[in-house]
Amino acid sequence: MTKLVAYYSRADENYFSGKLQTIKVGNTEKVAKMISNLMGADLYKIEQKYPYASDYNTCIVQAKEDKKNNTRPELTNPLNSVEQYDEIYLGYPNYWSTMPMAVYTFLESFDFKDKIIHPFCTHEGSGLSNTENDIKKITHAKVNKGLAIVGSNVDDSLDLIERWINI
Repeated sequence: MTKLVAYYSRADENYFSGKLQTIKVGNTEKVAKMISNLMGADLYKIEQKYPYASDYNTCIVQAKEDKKNNTRPELTNPLNSVEQYDEIYLGYPNYWSTMPMAVYTFLESFDFKDKIIHPFCTHEGSGLSNTENDIKKITHAKVNKGLAIVGSNVDDSLDLIERWINI
């Protein structure tokens, strides 16, 4: 069986250490690619059919509204199956102490029974929050201890990621 790194990430204008900055590649995507390279795992980007706005403040309003309404955004490139994977590394930014709603869409689309999920998130101060428990409730998979990386430190996180993978 093979491993999958499935992740949701957002580029464009983002929040870094108290200020807004535009980036071409999202922080979670950077981490996902590092994990995929280290593990030789397949890589899958969870993408909404209708992405949030590129400016941070509008994105925040849109994402908060989706959370409030418990929305399940349609995905642009859904996987057919996760049957061939025994381990899934699941990445996301922390949005108000949980995952972006598109990650819920992904998780609710498959049976994760007998799978192991390794959650990882990027954040600017809120860590994993309750996301490990959220994943357990949705999937009933074995959820291993997650990894939280401060988004503004992602570029220097390879050693941290390597130690986490070797747990």
